[in-house]
Amino acid sequence: MQSELLNIIIALIASAVLTLIFKELITRYGGNLYTNVRGGTPRAVGMAPFLILILFYHAPGNYLIALIGIFALIDDLAGRRRIKGLKLEFGQLSRGIGMLMVMIVGYFIFGPVSILIALMIQPLNIADMQPGSACSTIILMCLIVLFGIFAFTSAIFYPVMILLAICIGYAPLDYKGKIMMGEIGNHSFAVALGVSFAVFGIIAGNLTGSGNYGAFLITLILLLLTSVVIAFIRRKNLEIFLKENLQIQNPNLGDYIMDVLTGGGLGDLLRRLILRKRSISVKNRLFISLGFRRLLYNPHLD
Repeated sequence: MQSELLNIIIALIASAVLTLIFKELITRYGGNLYTNVRGGTPRAVGMAPFLILILFYHAPGNYLIALIGIFALIDDLAGRRRIKGLKLEFGQLSRGIGMLMVMIVGYFIFGPVSILIALMIQPLNIADMQPGSACSTIILMCLIVLFGIFAFTSAIFYPVMILLAICIGYAPLDYKGKIMMGEIGNHSFAVALGVSFAVFGIIAGNLTGSGNYGAFLITLILLLLTSVVIAFIRRKNLEIFLKENLQIQNPNLGDYIMDVLTGGGLGDLLRRLILRKRSISVKNRLFISLGFRRLLYNPHLD
């Protein structure tokens, strides 16, 4: 127990110190990312928590974190550059391959729930577009998992404590809007959080006799709850975005949640492939409340 506590303290301090180092290095040498969002924010400072997660988060979860980090770094470096001859960005391709690899490799470790671990990347990626949103979400969801596992086992699940400590060490500058996780940061945190959800689900599934079904269901509920939390935290910015950019008038919580679950470049790419040039108007009140206007919005009509 003492060694676990020492590791938590070291992880917190290391995350804080390495975040400051990467912030200074990237500001000086690495350029900026998302300048239209925060007016010039250091690129991919999430490299710091990514490295600490690999070192301190327990195996085999850290293997999946390392795997997604490779593709996330390519995403950060390639950005929105298009692949010649295709209506596809290098970043979108890298993220898609990374998520697929997490699903495949994770399947041999966690079973079907690995699909949900990979899908955690989408909401955390959207959360990272507003200062502190991703950090607040990670901290809250870690606490829920900690209390949930303790309720079932009367034990503290230390990998989640490690994740929580690393996030807290990284968070202060993010809350101030002075740094941004970038893809390597939010993808790594997403997979670590997804693995934590999966472990909680597996424990609950085994203890309740529901097995893989219970594990999948609990992980899915936690994924959806994470999206609701992000949608609530970002509701004001999302309202402006949906009204001004997508022309969705009087957006509701369903629209915000659907944007968190399906928004961004990868979601728009899937809409391009599925909807092509079709425009679908949603009139049903139930579907409107569930966010189908956002789900079926086609950004490629022009």
